[in-house]
Amino acid sequence: MRILVVDAFTDRAFAGNPAGVCLLDGPADEVWMQRVAAEMRHAETAFVRPLADAVWELRWFTPVVEVALCGHATLATAHALYGTGTVPSGEPIRFRTLHSGELTVTPGAGGLLEMDFPAQPAAPVEMPEGLAEALGTEAGWAGRNAQNDLLVVLEQETAVRKLAPDLDALAAIDARGVCVTAPAASWSLEPGAEHDFVSRFFAPRVGVAEDPVTGSAHCMLAPYWAARLGRDTLTGQQVSERGGTVWVTARGDRVTLAGRAVTILDGQLQV
Repeated sequence: MRILVVDAFTDRAFAGNPAGVCLLDGPADEVWMQRVAAEMRHAETAFVRPLADAVWELRWFTPVVEVALCGHATLATAHALYGTGTVPSGEPIRFRTLHSGELTVTPGAGGLLEMDFPAQPAAPVEMPEGLAEALGTEAGWAGRNAQNDLLVVLEQETAVRKLAPDLDALAAIDARGVCVTAPAASWSLEPGAEHDFVSRFFAPRVGVAEDPVTGSAHCMLAPYWAARLGRDTLTGQQVSERGGTVWVTARGDRVTLAGRAVTILDGQLQV
């Protein structure tokens, strides 16, 4: 069985967010998939298999749980299918998922892969008790989305970059993950700026201390920053240690997430 490791949301190796991609010939047992994901130890490992009518089933597992939506592993999977010749270059890929409907990936300009995802806007909430202390920052605007992710908005890019949260305390917060964001230090209304906003994403509750680049979080970030900055098309920079770039377009109840990817390992799973 062919398995790859792909760095997503980057154009160079050992940056962005690594994902395992397992190319299945048929259905696989959930317990087995979870064990493979635990062995891979990436934030997510994707399992993809062909269905009828040129549709692919896609599921994502962290080392400890299955997740409902994952952007970087979807990008990695599409990159793997194109790169191995499994899907002809230039042909859109339709993924069927258990909890997030149908997702489509289309090749774009300049080597980008464009993903059509559901928007996951955050509704304002009171800052959960203990969250600011766990993050080690002053309380900012907070929101929660339908995926049970929390969004915390700070006003300075440097504050996001300097975060050193208490991960044990964060794991006690009722949330799949906590996304912290701020406007870019050099933000401008002019298109073409290096990036418009920054973010980091922590999910110790589901086995991911800090996710290097989180596509699904940008389904929440895109509508927030589009409304705040008055532009639908924006560039997000996730400022984790590895770092990565996500180009986003807010389209009502959908978002387009675009990025590049690099294959760094291609081998055979022996079990």
